[in-house]
Parts: sequence; C-alpha cells; structure tokens
Amino acid sequence: MSDTDRWATDRRTVLKSAGAVGMAGLAGCTGGSDDSDTISWVMNPAEETVDIELQYQPLFEYLESEADIEIEGVQTSDYSSTVLEMQGDRGDFADTSPGAVAQIPDDIDVVGMRLAFGAEQYFSLITTTPDSGIEELSDLEGEEIAFGAATSVSGTLFPMLMLEQAGLDTGGAPDGNPEDFTARYSDHDTARTQLLENPDVAAAATGAFSTGPHVPAEQFDELSEDYVDISVEYDGAGSRDPELQLLAVSDPIPRAPIVARSNWDDPVREELEELMLEAPSEAFEHDDEELADELGIDPEILDKDEDDLTEEEEEDLQTFEDHGLWFDGIEPATADDYQPVVDLLEELGLEPEELD
Repeated sequence: MSDTDRWATDRRTVLKSAGAVGMAGLAGCTGGSDDSDTISWVMNPAEETVDIELQYQPLFEYLESEADIEIEGVQTSDYSSTVLEMQGDRGDFADTSPGAVAQIPDDIDVVGMRLAFGAEQYFSLITTTPDSGIEELSDLEGEEIAFGAATSVSGTLFPMLMLEQAGLDTGGAPDGNPEDFTARYSDHDTARTQLLENPDVAAAATGAFSTGPHVPAEQFDELSEDYVDISVEYDGAGSRDPELQLLAVSDPIPRAPIVARSNWDDPVREELEELMLEAPSEAFEHDDEELADELGIDPEILDKDEDDLTEEEEEDLQTFEDHGLWFDGIEPATADDYQPVVDLLEELGLEPEELD
C-alpha cells in the first residue's frame, strides 16, 4: 500500500470513528500538546454563505495526519483583516487574495499558487440582470454597483479598472469614492445576492466563480476568448438560475496564493510547505457523505437526477457544491507570479499601502 493510499484509508477510518476530527481541532485548539505544534492558518473570506473551515477540512486533515501538528483556523471578516493578522505575526499560513502579495511583500512569502483543475488563472466579471436596460459599462453611470471586498482583486480592483477603461470616473476607488456611480462593498456572494434581490443595484462585480454559472455560455463566446480557453468556470456557464447578463470580463488573473509568515523560521514550516506542494488529489476532496452530514443535508439528493429535485433540494445541492474545496492542487510560486496585480495597482494609481 502506498503512503497516499494509507493516508486515504486512515482518513476514512478517523472520520467514521471520531467524526470531523479536523473541525474539532479548528474550533477549539488553543495550543499544541507536548508532542505536537499548533499551526495557525488565517482564512480569507470569499463568500458569506460558505463555512470556510469546513471547506478546508480535507487539506487540514491531510496535513495533520502527515505532520505532528494541529491546525487552528483563524477566520477574518475581510481581506484587510487577513493582512493585519499576518502583519501582526498572528498567522503562520494564510490563504490570501493575490493583492496581499503586492500589499505586504516583506511580511509574507508565497508558498504556492492554488490551482483549480489545472488552471493557473481566473477572471473577474461584471454582470447585470437581463431586464435592467443596462447594455454596456458606460450605462452604469449614476447607478449603484455591488462589489466584493474593497481590496478584492477580482471583486473590486479589476472591475474598477474595467469601469475606468469604459470612461467612468472611479474617483481613485477603492481608496477614494467613485464620481460616476455608487459602490457597495461586501463579498462575492453578497454582491451577487444584492444584484438579484435589490432593485437599486444595477450590476455586480465578482469573481467568475460567483456569477459565471448564471451567465449563458454564448455570452462568454462573444466577449472573451481567453475566458472560453482558460476559465474552469466556463464548463458550468448557464447552469444556475436566475440568468444574468454579462457586461464585461477581465484579463486573466493569477490564482490566489497560499502564503507563510516571512519571519517564521521553523523546520515544520518547510515540512508543511513540501506536503502542500506534493499533496495527492485526495487531500483536496471531501468524503461526500461526511460533508453532507456536516451540512445537515440528506446525502440521497447527491444521486438524484436534477429534474427530480425539489426547490429545497436544489438549494441544498448548491450549498453542498459550494462547500467543495475550489482548488485541487498547489503549485510552487513566488511573488513574481503576481506582478500582474502590481501592474493593476499602478494602472489604478493606487499604492499597495493605501489599501485598507
């Protein structure tokens, strides 16, 4: 039996006999035992409805099983808070926005880039509703736009550049206030919800993972060859209701990194970094029944045909899918891989230290 197979077997045994062991460590661990180190992992928010600690459970359980450590998850309220945690030496590792690499280069080291099914790049979208009367970005003058977090690369920074290039005065946002529209900052999930449910919101700026499934594939075909060729979200285009209308697609963005505190000098750091970069595919996969149980969802819906699902079961299935770990590998990377984000800030006339 290979080491990978042995780990997978051990993980299934632990889950069946003791429940969500990793979650117990995340929720209540305040210090390591005599023969164990406690590693703090700062967790960056992306979508409000996703329990990010549960989402990361497979990777954490893998690392805990391979190294003599326990992982304590530290959830932050926004991207800026993640930066502050790492600057304050309160995190050992963190999953951050690409913008953090430009913002605090002396405080963090890039361990690797998270890959989504082989893709090293992703996209930002600006969408509206089909009945909004908005046909192009310039039509958003005087309107309210829902964005992700103020320092989110795909939820705010790239959208601001697209709006600026369309001739709208962004007022130096997010550091300043837009002159030609009103900006609402939250997160990717909330921005999409505001567009769908609040008639005052004319458009949403999000990562493609949030709104891409609501946009029919033919709209991407017309607007972005890069999205069709590169984005892992393209295959799911148009798979979710209600339908949204695509207004703009960003240039490709380097996927988000895993980073380590730069002044952390401990042999366990090197061990954990190597484990992440060499992790088998199973380290990024939930056990379906265990995940359904954690979410309080009937696992039988996972085997049902889509046409046989009730409206409530469709919502449960979407919740289940949203809690799957969105990346399936970590590739070695350095700060140089995030130069496009530095270039983006320069184009917007922003200094990294201005982002708060």
